[in-house]
Amino acid sequence: MARVKINLPTTKIFTCQIQVTISHINYGNHVGNDAMVSILHEARVQWLTALKLSELNVGGASLIMADLMVAYKAEAFYGDTLMVDVYLGETNPINFELYYKITASRNEQNILIALAKTGMVYYDYDLKKITTAPLAFASILAN
Repeated sequence: MARVKINLPTTKIFTCQIQVTISHINYGNHVGNDAMVSILHEARVQWLTALKLSELNVGGASLIMADLMVAYKAEAFYGDTLMVDVYLGETNPINFELYYKITASRNEQNILIALAKTGMVYYDYDLKKITTAPLAFASILAN
């Protein structure tokens, strides 16, 4: 079976910490697949919030997630504090890529939990169609 391979770009744009809560835990007693998607979403929202933006308004357009890949490397458990590093991948006038490196620190060791990628598309909810990047946001991504 072919496995997803994610190569992180070099441009790290944001880092945050996210606490693993009991709602993230599945029947296997570790962070579930659905919870990992929520953790990625939280990291992305925190990045946008730091820029004084939101997924509904990045300077005149909204964002929607067009695709998602997650490569799991280790389990995360209740009580872990996850360090999420966000990297910028390819950009163009209608979409861009965000990559994520999720680690946990246990017993004075950093453990790679997952690597992930989301493809984000600029979207106009009123017209229900893809739109182009607002110039101010495109400028943020370019710097």
